[in-house]
Amino acid sequence: MTRRLNTQKSTPIQSSLLNAWIEIKMAFWRYATFYSIEIKFGMMHAAVGVWILSALVCLGRGQHQVDHHHHHHHADDAPSQVTSGNKEFAFHLYRKLAADPSNVAKNIFYSPSSVSLALAALSVGARGETHRQLFAGLGFNGSQISQNAVNEAFEALLRRRGNSSDVQEGTAVFLDDKFQPDGNFMKSLKEFYLTDVSNLDFFQSKESAEAINKYVSDKTHGKIDKLVDELDPSTIMYLVSHIYFKGKWENHFDAKLTNEDIFNVDEKTKVPVQMMNKEDRFQVYHDLAINTTILRLPFNSSYSMLLLLPDNMAELEKEICPQHITKWTKWMKTRKYDVYIPKISIKTNYPLEKFLMEMGMVDMFDPRADLSGISETKNLLVSSVVHQAALDVDEVGATAAAATGLGLTLMSFQHTPVLKFNRPFMLFLTENNTDDILFMGKIINPNK
Repeated sequence: MTRRLNTQKSTPIQSSLLNAWIEIKMAFWRYATFYSIEIKFGMMHAAVGVWILSALVCLGRGQHQVDHHHHHHHADDAPSQVTSGNKEFAFHLYRKLAADPSNVAKNIFYSPSSVSLALAALSVGARGETHRQLFAGLGFNGSQISQNAVNEAFEALLRRRGNSSDVQEGTAVFLDDKFQPDGNFMKSLKEFYLTDVSNLDFFQSKESAEAINKYVSDKTHGKIDKLVDELDPSTIMYLVSHIYFKGKWENHFDAKLTNEDIFNVDEKTKVPVQMMNKEDRFQVYHDLAINTTILRLPFNSSYSMLLLLPDNMAELEKEICPQHITKWTKWMKTRKYDVYIPKISIKTNYPLEKFLMEMGMVDMFDPRADLSGISETKNLLVSSVVHQAALDVDEVGATAAAATGLGLTLMSFQHTPVLKFNRPFMLFLTENNTDDILFMGKIINPNK
């Protein structure tokens, strides 16, 4: 086996060999985990779990406010490299999730912001090839940006979001009583990733799982209430990242106008939904190049939800990139529309190991993992990466980690054009000033 699996430009044979290798490793881990086998690869590798959770809650009535939209064009500095890396990562992971057979015809919703945060915190303790893979997977060029610059950029991002009443985001580390991590690693996590630190006896796996679940539930206001089912007693560290968004629409929907309507999941499947309705002035852009209509729904803060209604979802998913969001928010025009949006309530749960490996982050799951920055005395590897998210959208706001799409119907005999989300659409929750993506996904069925 070569030192590194090069996933950049592979032949079909190399691709299938890589996929086969990934499948064999996945099957092996599942087997090993199931039978709680202590596998020895020269030296014992202790397990590190990474849990990523997100809850997005947008609730409430907002007064009409003028939204001052600023788009900063940074010089090529570390914060802008991290921002653009985070956006590239968001779309890269989205494509992996959307292409997976297990997610076909399913809603997709997740927080790229939360996943990036957890992996960046982990990279503090990674070295050598493991570190190079993590950085490359996150969209960072290790020859152009240092670990310290990345740490400082994430600290600035967390502190900026911490100033908003809408967002609560952070990280936590749960350490086994008998495990002494490297002091510099812990110092960096507390300083840059604002990490909460707790000690647990992982041998008491039920009590440990309950303690982690309570922490997570508190941080997400009950939206993610059972992150951990059971813990492997050989775990020595759990890293958790969490994000919670609760925003009120700048202009809420009138609940009296919400009625049952039909949502077209596909050509054959129709489902009843509670459809919200509002006739008002909205910011809309129609992108002819990808046959998609984009609606911007601002919160009464520095965040917005973008709803994307494509003529062809597969075409949109193939073409969309961070530059599109910048273009749309710049060129949107305000005019009167009759808008219909379904109420949404969904939860998602993704084991991310396979997708991160497909993105080139292979070694951290492997006996070759070099996480010696976390501890020199123990050989560590990452045993699992799990992401959960929740989304509720209603007249007053939303509770969410989610994926959304847009439906469009134009009725020529009406003076006011109709924009109707009655078929699969995409959704983004972004920060206005930076276009940072807190949440993204697509809604295939608002009821699932």
